[in-house]
Amino acid sequence: MPSPGSCPWPNNPLDQAYHDTEWGVPLHDDRALFELLILEGAQAGLSWSTILAKRENYRRAFDGFDVAKVAHYDAAKLAALLADAGIVRHRQKIAAAVGNARAFLAVQREFGSFDRYLWAFVGGRPIVNRPRRRGDVPASTPASDALSRDLKARGFKFVGTTIIYAFMQAAGLVNDHWVSCPRHRVCARLR
Repeated sequence: MPSPGSCPWPNNPLDQAYHDTEWGVPLHDDRALFELLILEGAQAGLSWSTILAKRENYRRAFDGFDVAKVAHYDAAKLAALLADAGIVRHRQKIAAAVGNARAFLAVQREFGSFDRYLWAFVGGRPIVNRPRRRGDVPASTPASDALSRDLKARGFKFVGTTIIYAFMQAAGLVNDHWVSCPRHRVCARLR
């Protein structure tokens, strides 16, 4: 249940804690960005609450989201992941995580960091929106369209524009906390 004045989407205490401490906070750590990118892709067709409840299992299963390790997973590791009841056992999503790790490393080599590449899509600063009701928060934007297109061109999977907009919100590239939410003002000051 959301706190008074908070955004309406948190449905349970775990969601609320995530909303109150992480969602919308500008993220610049490449390991954390890789984790979030993989988790957002895993969430496709499911609720964020489902993935958030499994996050610790994902961290264990994916070696703490060490991108170099994930990029080198072999058939035996993929089989182990498909058998792991602690994560979403979806063959394409698991294969995409490995392929995305390889593409992520290529972006790091080209730009010096995934952070530098990613934040260029918003001019290096979070986009601060001022939503007041559900209809004020879009499912995608021209920025998420552009980032999605570029990620796909680089070989990333499960990076459609809606998934990428959710990723941008979670990673703080976009502040979509409702204006009445105490976190809106806090996140608006962060870079």
